[in-house]
Amino acid sequence: MKYISKTVWILSIVSLLTDTASEMLYPILPIYLKTIGFSIVLIGILEGVAEATAGLSKGYFGKLSDNSGKRVPFVQIGYAFSAISKPMMAVFIFPLWIFFARTIDRFGKGIRTGARDAILSDEATPETKGKVFGFHRSMDTFGAVLGPAFALLYLYFYPEDYKTLFYIAFIPGLLAILASFYLKDKRIIKEKVKVSTPFFSFLKYWKMSPPAYRKLVLGLLIFTLFNSSDVFLILKAKQAGLDDTMVIGIYIFYNLIYALFAFPVGILADKVGLKTVFIIGLSLFSAVYFGMAVSTNLYLFFGLFFLYGIYASATEGIAKAWISNITDKKDTATAIGTFSGLQSICTMLASSLIGLIWFNFGATAAFVTTAIATLCVMVYFFTIPKPTIPKLAK
Repeated sequence: MKYISKTVWILSIVSLLTDTASEMLYPILPIYLKTIGFSIVLIGILEGVAEATAGLSKGYFGKLSDNSGKRVPFVQIGYAFSAISKPMMAVFIFPLWIFFARTIDRFGKGIRTGARDAILSDEATPETKGKVFGFHRSMDTFGAVLGPAFALLYLYFYPEDYKTLFYIAFIPGLLAILASFYLKDKRIIKEKVKVSTPFFSFLKYWKMSPPAYRKLVLGLLIFTLFNSSDVFLILKAKQAGLDDTMVIGIYIFYNLIYALFAFPVGILADKVGLKTVFIIGLSLFSAVYFGMAVSTNLYLFFGLFFLYGIYASATEGIAKAWISNITDKKDTATAIGTFSGLQSICTMLASSLIGLIWFNFGATAAFVTTAIATLCVMVYFFTIPKPTIPKLAK
C-alpha cells in the first residue's frame, strides 16, 4: 500500500462520503420521481440532461484547472455544489425545479472531476495508475454501499418517506466538504501569463491530442452511446416484481461487488494490461444486458448484478488510467475532462434513446440493442494497440 499516498487517501474518503450521500438517493430516485408524476421518458430525459451538464462542465473546468495550475479549489467547490443539491430535490416537486436541483448536483461533479483525476494521476507512476485509480474507485463505490444500506434501513421503519432521505443525505455531503479542506495543492511553477479559457476551449484539445488518445476516446464514446443510466437497470428489476426493499438491496449488492473488486482489478490491470482488462469488462457488460432482457428470476438478477459490479470495476477507473498514461502530464485534467464532456453528451443521447426504445418497444428491445452494440464495440477495441507510455512533461 506504499503507492497509496496521504492525498489519495483523503481524496478517496471525500469521494466515499459524497457517494454515500448521492447513492443514498440514487436507487430511490426513479421511484420518487414516478410518485411525483414523472414518466419513464421524462426520467430518461432528466438523467440525460443532468449528465450532459456535468460533461460539458467537466471539459471546461478540466481545461481551467490545467491553465491555472490549481486542483484543490475545483475539488472543494465541486463537492460543495453536490452537497447542497440534495435537500433541494425535496423542497419543491415542480419538474423545472427537479431539473434544476439535479443539474446543480451534476454541475458540481463537472467542476471537480478533471482536477480530482489529475491529482490521482500526479500521485501515481505510469506503472501504478491501475492501482491508484482502482483504490479510489473502490473507496468511492463503498459509499454506494453505505448510502443505499442506510436508505434501506430508513425505509424499513418509514416506508415511502422518500423526502426525508433527501435532507439526511446533506449530512455526509457536508462531512465531505470539511474533509476536502485537508487537501493541499502542490506548488507548480507557472509563467505568469494570462490565459483565456472560453467555455468550449477544451474541445480544441481533440485536434492537438495524441492519435492514440483520439482512437481510444472514439471507442469509449461509441460504447457510451449505448450505455444508458443505471436507472433503467433499477426500473427493470422493479418491473420484474421486486419490491422497493429488494430493489435497493440488489443495488447495494452490485456496489459492494464493485467496491470489493475495483482495487484488485486495478492491480491486475497493471500486470496484464489496461486494454485486456477493459475488453473483459465490455464482454461482461454485454452478457449482463442480454441477461436483463430475458430475466425475471430473483437469483438470476443477483447473478447479473454481480457481473455488472465486476464490469464496472474493470472499466471506469481503468479507462481514466489508460487516458492518463497516453497523454502529457500537463494536460491530464483537460484530456480526462474532454473525454468526460463528450462522454456525458453521449450519455444524454443514450439515456434518451433507451427511454424511447423502452417506451415504444419494451424493456427487452432496449437491453438487447445495448448488448449487441457492445459486442461491436469490443471488436473495435481489439484493433487498438496496447497503450505505450509517452515521455511526460516534467
